[in-house]
Amino acid sequence: MPKVVITAKISPEGPHNAIFARHGFEVGYPPAGCDVFQEDRLIEVLSGAQAVLAGSEPYTPRVIQSLPGLRAIARAGVGYDAVNLEACDAASIPVCVTPGVNHHSVAEHAISLLMGVARGFPLLDRKVRENNWSRRPFPRVQGTTLGLVGLGRIGQATATRGVGLGMRVIAEEPYPDRAFCEQWNIELVDRETLLRRSDFVSLHCPMTVENRHLINQRTLAWMKPGSVLINTARGPLVNEADLYEALKSRHLAGAGLDVFEVEPLPLSSPLLTLDNVLVSGHVAGLDNESAFDTSKMCAEILTGLHAGEWPAQCVVNLKGQTGWKWSRG
Repeated sequence: MPKVVITAKISPEGPHNAIFARHGFEVGYPPAGCDVFQEDRLIEVLSGAQAVLAGSEPYTPRVIQSLPGLRAIARAGVGYDAVNLEACDAASIPVCVTPGVNHHSVAEHAISLLMGVARGFPLLDRKVRENNWSRRPFPRVQGTTLGLVGLGRIGQATATRGVGLGMRVIAEEPYPDRAFCEQWNIELVDRETLLRRSDFVSLHCPMTVENRHLINQRTLAWMKPGSVLINTARGPLVNEADLYEALKSRHLAGAGLDVFEVEPLPLSSPLLTLDNVLVSGHVAGLDNESAFDTSKMCAEILTGLHAGEWPAQCVVNLKGQTGWKWSRG
């Protein structure tokens, strides 16, 4: 009986349980309070498992090499920068993601952060709790420019919502869907132009070596005074020390952040001392519908792999490999 361990933050009542049971999988979870972001704890939790329904915990070379029985990783989401693909290639472990299940959830969250910061949160909330009513106007969002760094599924879902709010939308995208851009009147521009023209910049690009710290001291200086940064993509896209300085100086009016360079975000982070930063804990992709679809898709991927199926549209590594088998024998 193959064993799968579920480290992703998904409901134990989700559809994955029935799927795993139907295919004869044993299901395990980390013990309460176990920090799977620590290598030793993650190795301990996955000992004896052949598959993992993974969250955003790091699958380093050491973790992969310490788990010779591991045969497959299914990530609950579309990001896989926490997984060392080279180590997985060497161990012949397919790394799978769940495309197309949570883009509306992330887009809604990005717009929620945008509107929250635009209307003065979290500061207004704090002042009311302190019995300090602060009644002052804020700039209207309608008629402003939303710049999207990345126009894939999530970027497109954010774009349509921005248009619905009466915003002008511009985007940077290396492989644009031109029909979509024409339909929604989205102008394609280069990164510097986008940062210089946008009132709100929202990141929707993958975490790659090239994109690491794409928001830094230099690019922050390009951004309009009084503009706002939204990040629901990946924490390392932003140099947090540089962002802090831009926010503290009020060059940026604010930021809405769901992801961080180190997660969970340490309470010592200087970002938490600022009243113009609205934060959440890497939950943008978690609405009820996407959670259901993600857990279902992950279970179908893993049970399919065990049955000899190859979900090519979901596998992000092992390029060109053929004849993969679950059994190493």
